[in-house]
Amino acid sequence: MKPIKLIIKTKSETYPIIIGNNLVKNLPKILIRNSINFNQCLLVIDKKISKRTISKITKSLKRKKVFRYYFDANEKNKNQNKVNEILEILLKKNFSRQDCLITIGGGITGDVGGFAASLFKRGLQFVNLPTTLLAQVDSSVGGKTGVNTKQGKNLIGSFYQPKIVISDSEFLKSLPYREIVCGYAEILKHSLIKDKIFYNYLNKHVSKILKLKSPFIEKAIYKSCKIKKTVVEKDEKERGIRKMLNFGHTFAHAYEATFGYSKKLNHGEAVILGIKSAIKFSLKQKLIKKIEYQSIISHIYKLKLPLNIQDYFSLNNLIKILSFMIKDKKNNTDKINLILLRKIGSTIIDNNYEIRKIKNFLRQELNN
Repeated sequence: MKPIKLIIKTKSETYPIIIGNNLVKNLPKILIRNSINFNQCLLVIDKKISKRTISKITKSLKRKKVFRYYFDANEKNKNQNKVNEILEILLKKNFSRQDCLITIGGGITGDVGGFAASLFKRGLQFVNLPTTLLAQVDSSVGGKTGVNTKQGKNLIGSFYQPKIVISDSEFLKSLPYREIVCGYAEILKHSLIKDKIFYNYLNKHVSKILKLKSPFIEKAIYKSCKIKKTVVEKDEKERGIRKMLNFGHTFAHAYEATFGYSKKLNHGEAVILGIKSAIKFSLKQKLIKKIEYQSIISHIYKLKLPLNIQDYFSLNNLIKILSFMIKDKKNNTDKINLILLRKIGSTIIDNNYEIRKIKNFLRQELNN
């Protein structure tokens, strides 16, 4: 399949997303073609990436001075200490702002590496090679970087756009099924908030997409990125409509944090649980019609994973879940802000609800 190019235009940066197969072998050409030049680079690498892939990337950059930082990418390691380790290497190797940091991994690797790039000398060149479906359709688009704290997820970070995102579908072939579903959660979310036609496409071809069949997987990545692009370009710093991208995430982040960022509940699974909670709450508020609610629920069950809130939590977790929802960074009052669904393809942002109301809703869900 011929590579597809999407151009992201924000106030701070204009950069391309290249989507295609086996792009890594042409990495130097892609960088030069997009006016990205540097003398030395630091590869921030997820330890799960195969040595063969890293060797291929390193050989392709043979004319550059290349350093490596291997990162055990998980939510617990997504912290300021790891950012400091990266900054220490950049300082010791005397990197300049014209040099480059290249992340090779999923969203966690991109978030941590991108955050370090934004801090070093107030910003050096950042190139993102997302290797998971989740990163290719979500975290690599839009310039959000950051780390977690004991108080919650992504509470420290910056908006810092990359110079280029290179999404190579070859990387996806090594992913386990759960990781594919993890990325699919964000693809589904994008269709729900902005594009019913795309949702219908997903409904029809979900099994082919989950099996990474071409051209279905490439089209799903492209359409998902295009939806996020249109939102990010209008609202880079999440002051208005970009909030819709958090659909399902107020619940999801609280579920992840309550579970201690355990591998038993990955980010995508938490997002699907969050979407289920958000559409159920939307239904209870008489926003979405029952027929569309049932369509989304039926679609989620096609993923064939344990995706009921009771599979992970009990009433004993209620107060903890609620405490993380209260700390969510979207809240600017003593209420909880939720993004809700009016219908497939249309959201309502800036809905502030009394804590008591959310508590009663969660109690009913955990009791079912």
